[in-house]
Amino acid sequence: MAEVTSMNNCSKDGGATEAVTNNGCTINGTGKDMIKVTVKKANVKDPEIFSCLVQPASSDSDLDSVGVRRFLLARKAESGVHRRLDWRCNGKGYVAYRNYIRRPRNWENSQIPSYPSTPGNSGRWMLTSSPLSRLSEVESWSSSKDLRSGTLASNHRTSFSSSISDSDHPRGQGVEPAYSFVGMHCIFDQCKSAVTVLKFGHMSSDLLAYGASDGTLTVCNVSDPPTVINQLKGHSKDVTDFDFSSNNQYIASSSADKTVRVWELSKGFCIRVIYGVSPQLCIRFHPVNNNFLSVGNANKEITVFNFSTGRVIAKSIFDSEVTSMDHDHTGHLIFCGDAQGCIYSVTMDSHTGALSRSHRYRSSSKQKFPITTVQYRSFSLLAGGPVLLTCTKDGSLSFFSVALEVQGYLTLRCSLKLTPRIHSIRASFCPLLSLNKGEYIVAGSEDSNVYFYDLTRPKHTCVNKLQGHRFPVLVVAWNHGENFLASADLYGVVIVWKRAKTSYKGNI
Repeated sequence: MAEVTSMNNCSKDGGATEAVTNNGCTINGTGKDMIKVTVKKANVKDPEIFSCLVQPASSDSDLDSVGVRRFLLARKAESGVHRRLDWRCNGKGYVAYRNYIRRPRNWENSQIPSYPSTPGNSGRWMLTSSPLSRLSEVESWSSSKDLRSGTLASNHRTSFSSSISDSDHPRGQGVEPAYSFVGMHCIFDQCKSAVTVLKFGHMSSDLLAYGASDGTLTVCNVSDPPTVINQLKGHSKDVTDFDFSSNNQYIASSSADKTVRVWELSKGFCIRVIYGVSPQLCIRFHPVNNNFLSVGNANKEITVFNFSTGRVIAKSIFDSEVTSMDHDHTGHLIFCGDAQGCIYSVTMDSHTGALSRSHRYRSSSKQKFPITTVQYRSFSLLAGGPVLLTCTKDGSLSFFSVALEVQGYLTLRCSLKLTPRIHSIRASFCPLLSLNKGEYIVAGSEDSNVYFYDLTRPKHTCVNKLQGHRFPVLVVAWNHGENFLASADLYGVVIVWKRAKTSYKGNI
């Protein structure tokens, strides 16, 4: 898969060392030696290797640590390819493969429960009665309550539980981590390309849909038994966004192929195509008047369409490409983000559809990155009123309070800078907790985990994580009942996580 060579520069002490990797490659030199990794294109079957090699470094990293880290990430990705190819011969499914790759190294010979060596992982592995049963299903401890009682989780789908982040302080004994999960509820892997957008139906706990970079929209039902309802095909390029109508009878989708399509879910086909002159990047139904459809595009516009006729009702011009948007609960305001990191408040007439720009928030950062997430919530314990969450492509999360009486004026309350990213990763508010007065955010990550953050913490902001994906997690979404969290990754795998009941009994 990968060939590793080195360019040995003179070190400070004039000496040199030689390290031999497990595949026979050698790395020579010390000090500021540069590691050069070349990939033979003929044998590459996993583009994740390239993501590892070009992963940006933080500003305080030196060349040595950056080179070694990229080398190790590339080796990890390469190893995963071989293991997946071997596993396909067994004819088993994704769940069994995930358990296979996550098992401890000495699980076959060990006579006592073994513990994974990953820091911060609260799951424990228990040996089962036979090798076959071990290979097909490995249960994990699902919460601190289970650990103390010494009993396994009863859900047979459970294979990984959430765990406290490495950077967080251990919590007091008897206290549940924020947003505990009992495990995986179901997995959808029909899509073979990156999932770009993921949403549950409007006011729905079971209806789930996701769009992918191959132009398909997949509609699922997550209730028992989980089923795929329809796979909607029509877009020729990436599905950039979609939205459910208020009654969940229709889906409106935008795409990089410059079109907007309206789908009737009961019949599973497209009933309208609206052609544009540039890629359509984000889309929303009006929350009160579903006859209005607002679309942001790469032509620096928000266009309001008549849903019934497809005709243009109104337009508003901005300074850059409109990459994401969301309505407030009344429909009088649209909050949108552009490719330069600016956030706009736009008033909208619910009767005529007329648009008018009100306010603009411009980041003080010198580098400008596209806004990937704009999400409005009508109430927050921290702000005592409506709030807005934004996420940029470089991994910056911002939390604003919204002054509705001043046409959506935004005031920055807190922010969080995550590690630099290659992919566009979206974030989401977490449900409100009665016993936790922080502001919780959930987001995917390029290390294949789902992380939970408390934006109100000055340090140790990561309070929990979910492990189960093999590739970068790009999008996450909560259902209306807030008992399911869906996450999707770069290779089209969608995991629906089941929330622990103890975490949401007292939700507001």
